[in-house]
Amino acid sequence: MRYIMLIYSQGTPEDRSPEERQRTMEAHWSLIHEATRRGVLQGCEPLGPTTTATTVRMQNGKVVMTDGPFAETKEQLAGYYIIDCKDLDEALEWAAKIPTCCQGREGCIEVRPLPGLPAREEATVGAGAQTHNG
Repeated sequence: MRYIMLIYSQGTPEDRSPEERQRTMEAHWSLIHEATRRGVLQGCEPLGPTTTATTVRMQNGKVVMTDGPFAETKEQLAGYYIIDCKDLDEALEWAAKIPTCCQGREGCIEVRPLPGLPAREEATVGAGAQTHNG
């Protein structure tokens, strides 16, 4: 099962000292190397700052776009890892290795399974059944 590990941090990389940024990047590279060596890393990337984000939502049948993330919070989504694990326990072990510090404050990792999309035929049949019965 693949799991996505969403990294939430406080502040931005620019808020940290060059030494702290270097330590954090070295910790990420170490984890990336280990996960690659073990054949479980599916992908990982940092995200751009929240100042570059746009939130798109539907309100009363119309598309509404707003600058920034959708919620006011001190922590922001900073990046992700996708790791192929045998079970949730293994996913949690990997999540515990991901550095989340920013300005000396700790962040958190949200772990969610990625069940994948259903096959196209299943999705079409399921959508049709819902429309017909709904």
